Amino acid sequence: MKRTIVLGALLVIGGLSAVMAQQQSRPPLADPVRVKDNLYVIMSSTPGPEFTGGNTGVFVTDTGVIVVDTKLAGYGPTILERIRKVTDKPVTMIINTHTHGDHTGSNDAFPASVDIVAHENTKANMAKMDAFKGDKAQFLPKRTYKDKMSIGSGKNQVDLYYFGAGHTDGDSWVVYPSLRVLQTGDMFAWRDAPFIDRNNGGSGVELPKTVAKAIAGIRNIDTVIPGHSPIATPKDLQEYQRFLADLVATVQSAVAAGKSVDEAAASIDLTGKYPGYKNERTKAAITALYAELKN
Repeated sequence: MKRTIVLGALLVIGGLSAVMAQQQSRPPLADPVRVKDNLYVIMSSTPGPEFTGGNTGVFVTDTGVIVVDTKLAGYGPTILERIRKVTDKPVTMIINTHTHGDHTGSNDAFPASVDIVAHENTKANMAKMDAFKGDKAQFLPKRTYKDKMSIGSGKNQVDLYYFGAGHTDGDSWVVYPSLRVLQTGDMFAWRDAPFIDRNNGGSGVELPKTVAKAIAGIRNIDTVIPGHSPIATPKDLQEYQRFLADLVATVQSAVAAGKSVDEAAASIDLTGKYPGYKNERTKAAITALYAELKN
């Protein structure tokens, strides 16, 4: 009997140790950075060993906090702890810019009463994820929209726009009009080639066109929060759109010339034309574009 108790205790201690080790190994989150007035961002770390998920917007309204994207699974308690550093108001809404787990992974850490909003295609994509099956389905978006949706009014207003396929087929552009701030999700994630998720309706061919539509359709913006990189400007977004258009045109030329994916990847490097850009994700983007163009 004593041996059974001791073994049980050891198992419990071992389980707790494993949980503590997992928590300690998880990359920490920085404190919220004020973007403007009552809008903050909990930054993403660089994808890789220190990857935490996408940039998380924290918009403090008169009635509560609107959270835009919830990072990877397991970060919910830390997000809530970080939010408490800037306000005691409760989280009342989550906006998911798109389906990926590094932007939706901690939805389940928030109370079931929290309103969750996304584009209709994003809800459909999220419903296919194991993370939202069974009891977890309650953390799917409760409200969706097709082209545009406005939430709140005056200084508390948030506008959601959908301009077409790109990173996925359900990417929302989030605008805080009273602050003149745009949050792009992963339609503008970084200064590098995009991740094109064709399994969730993404289109590399349409991406530069969709970004151009957003630039033309969203006015009075002077600050941009990208998906995975530091706060930027509208000029940065415009440059990214030109980069995307050049990338697609260059890949189309490579396909027309009969080059293989490997040959195209070896010959395409736009970093000389776009200083500050990286070439780390170019081959993956070219591979996705080849598959799309050849279909």
